[in-house]
Amino acid sequence: MRNLSKVLAVLMAVVMLVSAFAGCAKKGDSEEGKTYIIYSDNSFAPFEFLDESSNSYIGIDMEILAAIAEDQGFKYEMHNEGFDASMGAVQSGQADAMIAGMTITDERKETYDFADGYYDDGQILVVKKDSKIASEADLKGKSVAIKISTMGAEYAESIKDKIGFTTSSYEGSPEMYQAVATGTADACFEDRSVVQYAIVNEKLDLKTVGEVINPSQYGFAVKKGTNAELIEMFNKGLANIKANGKYDEILAKYGG
Repeated sequence: MRNLSKVLAVLMAVVMLVSAFAGCAKKGDSEEGKTYIIYSDNSFAPFEFLDESSNSYIGIDMEILAAIAEDQGFKYEMHNEGFDASMGAVQSGQADAMIAGMTITDERKETYDFADGYYDDGQILVVKKDSKIASEADLKGKSVAIKISTMGAEYAESIKDKIGFTTSSYEGSPEMYQAVATGTADACFEDRSVVQYAIVNEKLDLKTVGEVINPSQYGFAVKKGTNAELIEMFNKGLANIKANGKYDEILAKYGG
């Protein structure tokens, strides 16, 4: 009887050990199968914009992320909610990351961790096609439209007192462009590649003035101190799609 008890005790210990390993394996499988929540802008062509024919979001950011995810083998769920909403979602932990034509700056690095920059751009002054505004100095006494939380907005706010103009805020780029085109505002500051794409493809009654301001890079961002594995995968995938030609293929598709 005593031997039977010992046998039963050993068997019980083996069962518990097997269960523990099974539990660990199950947890590991769940981690490997994680689906990342990624936010983006909803109207920032050619980086992200709604394709009405398919009712889905397309653009440089959308395709770069898809190519990197395929290369690195991770899953994600995209939410195109707007630039300001994307920043808030990452900061609050509602999103794991964002890709939305977001300029990498030292100030933003205090809140976000960035992957390697994936696109070079900068801001530029935009006015109506028949405007006589030829430089920032001509903005004195004028009204400048800005898109909330963007580098264009930050730049406009940094020089408005020195030059002497007022600002009005808009949620999206289309609304900001419309304000300038209709004369509600005299000018705006926008990322060069974005507004030039809009002028050509949407036939906007606008033009750019002067040179690019604050040349910089766009970056894929996560909340500071989180999702280090996602940053690592993005960097590896970005390097791979640049090496195999997929990156250049994506840019060429959208005139980049």
